[in-house]
Amino acid sequence: MNLRNGGQILIDSLVTHGASIAFGVPGESYLAALDAMHGRDDFRFIICRQEGGAAMMADAVGKLTGRPGICFVTRGPGATNASPGIHIAQHDSTPMILFIGQVARDQRDRGAFQEVDYKRHFADMAKWVAEIDDAARIPEYISRAFHTATSGRPGPVVLALPEDMLTDEVEAVDTPPFRAVEAAPPAEDIDRFTDMLAEAERPFVLVGGGGWDGNVCAELVRFAEAWNLPVSSGFRSQDRLDNNHPNYTGDVGIGPNPKLAQRVRDTDLLIALGSRMGEMTTSGYTLIEPPHPKQTLVHIFPDASEIGRVYHPALGIHSSMGPFLRAVNGRNARPGGWGEWTASARDDYEAWNGNLPTVPGDVSMAEVVGWLRDQLPRDTVICNGAGNFSMWMHRFYRYGHYRSQLAPTSGSMGYGTPAAVAAKILQPERTVIAIAGDGDFLMNGQELATAMQYGAAIIVILVNNGMYGTIRMHQEREFPGRPSGTELRNPDFAALARAYGAHGEVVEHTHEFPDAFARAQKSGKPALIELKVDPEAITAVATLSQIREQAIERKKAKG
Repeated sequence: MNLRNGGQILIDSLVTHGASIAFGVPGESYLAALDAMHGRDDFRFIICRQEGGAAMMADAVGKLTGRPGICFVTRGPGATNASPGIHIAQHDSTPMILFIGQVARDQRDRGAFQEVDYKRHFADMAKWVAEIDDAARIPEYISRAFHTATSGRPGPVVLALPEDMLTDEVEAVDTPPFRAVEAAPPAEDIDRFTDMLAEAERPFVLVGGGGWDGNVCAELVRFAEAWNLPVSSGFRSQDRLDNNHPNYTGDVGIGPNPKLAQRVRDTDLLIALGSRMGEMTTSGYTLIEPPHPKQTLVHIFPDASEIGRVYHPALGIHSSMGPFLRAVNGRNARPGGWGEWTASARDDYEAWNGNLPTVPGDVSMAEVVGWLRDQLPRDTVICNGAGNFSMWMHRFYRYGHYRSQLAPTSGSMGYGTPAAVAAKILQPERTVIAIAGDGDFLMNGQELATAMQYGAAIIVILVNNGMYGTIRMHQEREFPGRPSGTELRNPDFAALARAYGAHGEVVEHTHEFPDAFARAQKSGKPALIELKVDPEAITAVATLSQIREQAIERKKAKG
């Protein structure tokens, strides 16, 4: 008999399906799984400092590879700490599997130590949540988890592991490696789509969502060039098409180019390719109005339940991105007279991207990002969490190829640093940058210790304005002159980095940044560059004082 305990069957199954790395924080609830990892050269466990950071690292791996990122956490607070990573993976359509240690089966429903009902806790965040009660069925559950996480609209799966189940010794039948299932479009839908496109006067393509890879992005290039179409990206989906490509016209996200936003309103054929067209991409559902958009809408999406959920399309096509683009590219393109439409959209992007504004203070984020845009290798991975600081990257940086942007569409803070650590561990040959705000960094900045432990030489560019800037901006818009709960008293970030053993720098004037960056790179170890930014420089289009004054004037006008 080939007896193995549940922990051994679990790790063997993960390796069978191509997993070679997992991120997590150890816990007594899954000791048998940890033991099964011991001494293996085909599976690594990356020890993280907090479960939220570990889950975000797994999400980053899912984004980079298109295969499920793997995370292990303990029961109770370990699982709840990991929740932000699951929420991010759900919103970003990232394949991911979270394994949670669980109380022993004979202790269930007694309120045992750290007991949580994970099916209820993660029900609205994951594609599938289950608990494995029988060690012999582990291969079945793992196979289903990989298929579920990658097929249709990708997303997270959560599996709970009772600790006594993991120590059971049983015979288990292993399954073959998974293969993601893709939806392909019907031929009649492609016929109708190409007819609609050929007849359009002002077509516009909006890309985003999950289910992309390098080959699919190459098909997007073929499609855009063959039909000479303007292509824009949804919120934090800017790496689907090289931003230097003449058909790329910018991102429709927070604070978009007003001219680009107007084009979205004016298009007579909006082709939403993989994008859910959520609140951030549509500027609060105003650029594209539900349920019946003014634009003729074609919505291509890998999950049929999403089509018609918010917007009623003129044509809904249930298809994964690759099969759709290959089908369209197999037809003869019939581009209309869209050369001027596309070229002018590109000109608008060039002007918006290249016009670096003058901002208050001695450090200009626009100039810093402009320097990074011109100097970094095209395959650099840029990671960021949430905050106004990220808007400078969205507007002034140019992303090279898929995957070079790792950022949460869910607006979760604390993502940039752990994502960068995972990216550098997985692809050490690439330059990896984390852009973080001061409040944002302090949510998961302890993962610098993980970077040090594994020699992940990331560079964190920390934008310090001494406040939760996005919330302060909203306060000034809604309650001008009445800030509350947003001021931050911060540590010496460069000294904090050095305490971890990393390289630390402080930049107080823009001209100091290039040399500081060069020293950080030359150090050969994780590095942090703190930028002292004026709180007034809250956006690229208005200062904090201007936002306050505009709000006061609006309130006066309303009486």
